Amino acid sequence: MPRLSDTMTEGTIAKWLKHPGDQVQKGEILLEIETDKATMELEAYESGVVEKVLVDEGQTVPIGQPIMLIGDGSGQETGGGGDTATVAPSAPEAPGEAPSAGASPTPQPSPPQAGEGESKPAEPQRSYGYGFPADETALAPGGGATGAGPAQTEPQQAAPAPAANGEVRASPMARAVARELGVNLAAVQGSGPAGRVIRADVERAAQGTGGAAATPSPQPSPSGRGSETTPAAPAPVAAQAGPDQEIEEIPLSNIRRITGRRMVESLQSAPHFFLTALIDVTDLLALRVQINDQLAEGERRVSVNDLIVKACALTLRAIPEVNVSFAGDKILKKKRIHVGIAVPTERGLTVPVIKDTDQKSVGQIARESQALIEKARAGRLQPADFSGGTFSVSNLGMFGIEHFTAVINTPEAAILAVGAALKEPTVVNGEVAIRDRMRVTLSVDHRALDGADGARFLQELKKLLEAPLRLLVQ
Repeated sequence: MPRLSDTMTEGTIAKWLKHPGDQVQKGEILLEIETDKATMELEAYESGVVEKVLVDEGQTVPIGQPIMLIGDGSGQETGGGGDTATVAPSAPEAPGEAPSAGASPTPQPSPPQAGEGESKPAEPQRSYGYGFPADETALAPGGGATGAGPAQTEPQQAAPAPAANGEVRASPMARAVARELGVNLAAVQGSGPAGRVIRADVERAAQGTGGAAATPSPQPSPSGRGSETTPAAPAPVAAQAGPDQEIEEIPLSNIRRITGRRMVESLQSAPHFFLTALIDVTDLLALRVQINDQLAEGERRVSVNDLIVKACALTLRAIPEVNVSFAGDKILKKKRIHVGIAVPTERGLTVPVIKDTDQKSVGQIARESQALIEKARAGRLQPADFSGGTFSVSNLGMFGIEHFTAVINTPEAAILAVGAALKEPTVVNGEVAIRDRMRVTLSVDHRALDGADGARFLQELKKLLEAPLRLLVQ
């Protein structure tokens, strides 16, 4: 498991694209890995033959732990589990084959995997892992990064934990796909280790091409490892509602789990203080309309957030004391300004970064932010897209939120929370007028900044947003 970002400590196997027996060339995509930031593709470091897949789809392992063996192909007969009997049927282009096809002749050649041979051939290209750990936070086979893959499998299979009555054994990825596609896992025949339902089984069931079992529950097929189970109907089904069906367990995505852990660490380690400013954005909203009216058909429209991001970048240039990080016994002052934008996705919150934001026009920021948002929601951010941020903006104004405070995205020293623009009565030149006003709140790490630093930042930001033409000439 490689380190795909500077903050990554573990990764989840989202999807295997190469399987035992496949030839691979250096640079070919082997699999998709879900990290704390996004789902990314991993390329082969060397050419060769896939001899063994060591980790199931949906399983989380720490960086440095082996997840696949690539050699000259000779290890398939002696590597344990990657034998030649599994090579022939591993054709990903035939997902519609019934999982029972070819099941009878294949268990015999795989004695090294005790208790696993009879179920593996049902989905040979997906089921070469060693079971999911009893706790999602536990390490994968062997609990460390130094042990050899095959040697780690013995303890995993030695003490299988049978599924509780009325529950279905399934991988986290399978549960997530089942919820998305509306598939009842109780009616899906598992082809993973010891009958566990995996992602491919759910996809086949959703397409009606096989995988649906005649019996309503696969309890007789205990998982090879772990106590993670899912209710018989992960999506709410009225007909099956009952005292034990009123709660749906939703496994955390890697992004949401890591984000939650880091937010706790941020609040515990960084002493936050909050400063709120009320800004008249009447002219800012009018400028946005004027800009968008001048754009050609099909050009990316400028959002309020794009203007705020530009204003923050220029403010950081004017108040460089805020563009810093706390580093124990010193403060790191950043010479370049990279503003991150908080983007909610189905997997959790991500913060892609616009590099050298102060050097880019509002139009460039609009186009780049849109591209980053689309990549984030598709789970296709690359490490360069979310690394190196020096300041962040979190905007909930589009949801009608008037005011909130945001948790600092460490190691940055501050984050701006942006509320909605509301029409409010205010006094202008001695007369009451209706103006558009917005509340913004700066969360600041008191280890790196004092209250006066944050106040000067908001003063400068207020000046820019209330005289927005300056955003177009700086």
